[in-house]
Amino acid sequence: MKKALLSLMLLAATMPLMASVMSSRALSDLQLVGQAKLNVLFWEIYHSSLYSVDGEYQPGHYPIALRIQYLRDIDAQELVDATRDEWKKQGLSEDQFSSWLTTLATIWPDIQDGDVLLLRVDEQVHSHFYHNSKPVGEIDDPDFGPAFLNIWLSEKASYPKLRAQLIGKEDE
Repeated sequence: MKKALLSLMLLAATMPLMASVMSSRALSDLQLVGQAKLNVLFWEIYHSSLYSVDGEYQPGHYPIALRIQYLRDIDAQELVDATRDEWKKQGLSEDQFSSWLTTLATIWPDIQDGDVLLLRVDEQVHSHFYHNSKPVGEIDDPDFGPAFLNIWLSEKASYPKLRAQLIGKEDE
């Protein structure tokens, strides 16, 4: 009994470390492309960082990762709603993204100030989400990752200055 309890305690103690290692692996083979902070009026919303294999942004080249550290509490449904709004601005139809939003609503937790969401789109264009270093879900649809990243990276992005900083073109 003591041995089983000790094994369980050891496993519980190593879980956060294993999650951190998994998130570190999500970025370990990637290099920073650019960073940006989103402010809306006088509110700080998040710090964002983009990573690629060679530290350069090349649309359609994978793997790529987007890391967002939130600077305020945000309800998961607010994130889903904001994603819907951004996809509409990008010109996507509800038919294209409604199932993705349903999946995101099950993957994303409520966010607390300081939390990190990370998306890694792998070589097969499968999308892997991490919350505070812990894997929280995947979307294997190869259209999802590019559509999600386009919220920040396309020329239609709502925040062109943020986009320029993320893709390493601050002078745009």
